Amino acid sequence: MLILGILPIITAIVLFIIGLNWLGIILAIVGVAIILFSGFRTVRPIERGVIERFGKYTRTKDAGLTWIIPSFDKMYRVNITEQMVDVPPQMVITKDKLNAQVDAVVYYQIKDVKASIYNVDDHRKQLSSLARTTLRAVIGNMTLTDANEKRSDINERVEAVLDKETNSYGVEVLRVEIQKIEPPTDVQDSMNKVVKAEQEKIAAMDMATAAETRADGEKRAEIKRAEGVKRGLILSAEGKAEAIRAVANADADKIKVVNESAQKYFVGNAQILRKLEATEESLKQNAKFLVDTNKVQTIVTDASGVTPISPKKTTKT
Repeated sequence: MLILGILPIITAIVLFIIGLNWLGIILAIVGVAIILFSGFRTVRPIERGVIERFGKYTRTKDAGLTWIIPSFDKMYRVNITEQMVDVPPQMVITKDKLNAQVDAVVYYQIKDVKASIYNVDDHRKQLSSLARTTLRAVIGNMTLTDANEKRSDINERVEAVLDKETNSYGVEVLRVEIQKIEPPTDVQDSMNKVVKAEQEKIAAMDMATAAETRADGEKRAEIKRAEGVKRGLILSAEGKAEAIRAVANADADKIKVVNESAQKYFVGNAQILRKLEATEESLKQNAKFLVDTNKVQTIVTDASGVTPISPKKTTKT
């Protein structure tokens, strides 16, 4: 663009020399316009612009339109969004002397645009190299089993180290994710056998627990059935007892009614009651006497019995 702007200006000078002033003026205006237009730069919202003049940092430009002097100024665009660095797989020796292939990714974000350009040659390459070194140091102090079981701990420890070491780069490490930790094939086969045996053991324990639960359930069911039979017998016995009590109560009520009726009868027939009382007293004294009822004569002896006597005969004493 700068060359396209200079050529019209040079041509305009030549035209001024040969006397074609008006044409030279037009070409000069066109050349200046081209030069001015070539200095406009656009910075996107996800970027920041670092501007240098003659190789020296001058300013950082936010998102929007800016203008630099062509050929004198230069602008670098820096992405400030979250980015990912893929850490290449590497062999790591664990604490129990086993080799494991480790692969991870690192997520980061530029926080200081100027530092990310001037404090490190290539922050992405440097971050990847530092991540490889840190992974070897962290996993090297763990057994293979621990490394597989505690991946989240490894992620946090590596992230803490990287974030501290890359602070001067203007980089903030957001998180680290272990993709895989793979042991050699023979070790993996042995681990698979151990896992399979453990799973079979757990399955056997589950089956035993299920059988025990089923037996316990059947036992409880038998107890419930026995309790039901027992309860039924108790209820049946209680029902019979209640029936007997009801019959006894009914008989008692009948006797009570008879007694009450007799009492009412004798109250209304005082003469008969006196005769009965006299009879009772004579029985106590073993006396013998005659009672004239006008209808039936009865000899009362010493409680051996009552003998009726014909009313036609008369006995004197």
